[in-house]
Amino acid sequence: MQHVTLNNGVMMPILGFGVYQIPPEQTEQAVSEALAAGYRLLDTAAAYGNEEAVGRAIKGSGIPREELFITTKLWVQDAPAEENTRRAFETSLNKLGLDYLDLYLMHQPFGDVYGQWRGMEAVNREGLAKAIGVANFYPDRLLDLIFNNEITPAVNQIETHPFFQRTADEGPMREHGVQIQSWGGFAEGKNDLFTHPVLSEIGQAHGKSVAQVVLRWLIQRGIVTIPKSVNPERMAQNIDVFDFELTDDQMAQIAALDTGTTLFFDHHDPEMVAWLSKRRLDS
Repeated sequence: MQHVTLNNGVMMPILGFGVYQIPPEQTEQAVSEALAAGYRLLDTAAAYGNEEAVGRAIKGSGIPREELFITTKLWVQDAPAEENTRRAFETSLNKLGLDYLDLYLMHQPFGDVYGQWRGMEAVNREGLAKAIGVANFYPDRLLDLIFNNEITPAVNQIETHPFFQRTADEGPMREHGVQIQSWGGFAEGKNDLFTHPVLSEIGQAHGKSVAQVVLRWLIQRGIVTIPKSVNPERMAQNIDVFDFELTDDQMAQIAALDTGTTLFFDHHDPEMVAWLSKRRLDS
């Protein structure tokens, strides 16, 4: 496994296991199998509804806590946001059955972002979250947060895949030491990703699958990635990407696939902003 060093010195695996959209009743087994396959970075969120199942898998694995890197995420909080962020953090920590998190992310750039960030800064200073960061922040919102707060986010987890490569966003993040992390690395199979002729040809040249090519492409860009699967064979395949390297020409071929637009939802769309801002978790 390769690692990246975050802006506060914390070491983070460059490849991990995500549990978005895995039903809670399947999550414990999936995470247990991922840990058995060698994954040590686990990524969940309060909004996913499966933190408790992730926690059970961690406990049942017998893997020493210091060998794991656990991420969860804060959903949009009602006022007073700073106090509610603390409560939300403690709720997530209890569901996971952990004493601390390796990374705590603000899931959406909405609500009282400053109040939420102050709450996150507090748990970071106390050592309860070794690193804090954000998700789904475009450069304008990210820079506003950086310039007007004490702690710079360690990570920004954003939609990143061959059809939406975020190269324009990469510069400001790297300039300020914010690690890029991909969600949706496989674009959920949209645009026929898994049978795409360019990606398939590159895979054939290396004796690798399209999924492995995409993960290798992200890793060679220095982007942390968290592929999801409930299939143990695919889990093993997805982590087996450190024994080959894409050529400059192959990287350029993939770069040419960029459409520059989201395949999922636009955080600048008023209807989406309204929906995300108003949504609250049951617990």
